[in-house]
Amino acid sequence: MQDTKGEVLCVTSNFPRWEGDSTTPFVLSLAEDLQQEGWNIDVLAPHAPDALRMETINGVRVSRFQYLWPEKAQTVCYQGGALVNLRKNPLNKLKLPILVLFELLSMGWQLLTKKYSLIHAHWILPQGFNAVILGKLFHKPTVVTVHGGDIFGLQGRVMSSFKRWVLENASAVTVNSEFTKAAVLAQTSKINVLEKIPMGVSTKPLTENQQSRVDLIRQKYKRVNSPLVIFLGRLVEEKGVGDLLEAMRLIVQELPEIQCLIAGEGQDKDKFQSYCAELGLDGNVQFLGWVQFEEVPLYLAAADIFIGTSKTSANGWVEAQGLTFLEAMAAETVVIATASGGIKESVIHQQTGFLVDEGSPSQIAKVVLSVSNDNLKPGDVVKRATKHVQENFSRNIVAEKFDNLFEELV
Repeated sequence: MQDTKGEVLCVTSNFPRWEGDSTTPFVLSLAEDLQQEGWNIDVLAPHAPDALRMETINGVRVSRFQYLWPEKAQTVCYQGGALVNLRKNPLNKLKLPILVLFELLSMGWQLLTKKYSLIHAHWILPQGFNAVILGKLFHKPTVVTVHGGDIFGLQGRVMSSFKRWVLENASAVTVNSEFTKAAVLAQTSKINVLEKIPMGVSTKPLTENQQSRVDLIRQKYKRVNSPLVIFLGRLVEEKGVGDLLEAMRLIVQELPEIQCLIAGEGQDKDKFQSYCAELGLDGNVQFLGWVQFEEVPLYLAAADIFIGTSKTSANGWVEAQGLTFLEAMAAETVVIATASGGIKESVIHQQTGFLVDEGSPSQIAKVVLSVSNDNLKPGDVVKRATKHVQENFSRNIVAEKFDNLFEELV
């Protein structure tokens, strides 16, 4: 590791609560990579039941602030994300102002007790809002990273005014795709610095031991002469799992031995499992539950086809980037995805994958059958997809871009 370039306070509402947690660890991965670039990263995140208040994960120092008592009352974040929790349980909206206040106080305490060079806030609200306030108070540069849900899912005059204020007063704003960038600029063009820096994925080749485990997964789930299909993500309505199941009903009529693995957890899991049984797919579809982070590349590599069926939700949420699509491409697996949001920037139709319309099970089925018959030459698509990820979305490239931005601001 290089000499220390500075201390960074990273504030997020999405961070693993413990080792092996089902919370996607992309913020942790970025923190690890930035430490390799020479920055000391302290992460501040909301507490959750059974989580530690303070710990170090892979060299990253983590503090979690408690915002409600007893612990089990803390239900705004995690378990699929704050936006989903607010939609599923309206009572969480009453808890949101308390979370924002305690986050502000916890950030202030961190800034009082340690000399930070920069504040990095993930999501505009509430982290970006609190970060900009305290950045002005403590005279610290503030980077606000927009992931998508914060710009698409929080609508209305009041929320828009808060978002606009944050975007205009942050030292710099980063977005994960051109799609997200357009939405940010639709809010305001008065932004000090605006850069597109996507979240990155690992592009390291599998070790011999990992490849052996991939082979075991294929032996366990794949059936002769039929593709092994996988979905990996949150089991919530906007991820389109219902459309995937309907597509499988159609595919089974032509490929009765096809197997589909659905990996992930979420608030709608029970509903999807019931729908799967209703469609008579229990012999073709298996719900794996959450797959450990280090196992994700193995399951993706074991599959022949990854299907991502994300669609626009009722509250305006849309897939702004889609890390799992990139991970599947890096694993040299054929990707079939909906032409939704920022997905189209990584999955380019018939170049790096295959695109279908949102909510179109019949189109998904048609492409799966074509790929399984090799009619669409998936081998060439896979090669281009892997190269595309390596050149544009690797964790190293992303960390270098954030490193350059931090150095300019500090």
